[in-house]
Amino acid sequence: MATGFPAITGDVLSATNFNNLVAFTVTTESGATYTVDNDDLYQVLIQTSNASTKTVTIAPDSTLTSAVVGSAVTVINTGSGLLSIAAGSGVTITSAGAVSAAPTLAQHKVLQCVRVAANSWRVYGGIG
Repeated sequence: MATGFPAITGDVLSATNFNNLVAFTVTTESGATYTVDNDDLYQVLIQTSNASTKTVTIAPDSTLTSAVVGSAVTVINTGSGLLSIAAGSGVTITSAGAVSAAPTLAQHKVLQCVRVAANSWRVYGGIG
């Protein structure tokens, strides 16, 4: 997670915090499944590298306690298999993809999931 996120009352914005606002922290997930957690919010790029089909699940608000409306999760699929975005228990996902509730991402494509309401996320980007 980028240094300084999420901020709480009383935090001071340092030069380091400010400079990190423009940089992504890159994480790599190589398994067939991955569930988004609080450390994936804000300036984080989740890079998936599995050659087989894989699924990234958006966890419910009870797990993503740091997610507020406007929080974003960014994913790039570097593996050769398709990546699907799945909804955790009680979560609603919508997108312009062929399957609105379960968008897919081909190799070298990027998507962003944005929280628009409680347990409600919209997916944008290079989805199918």
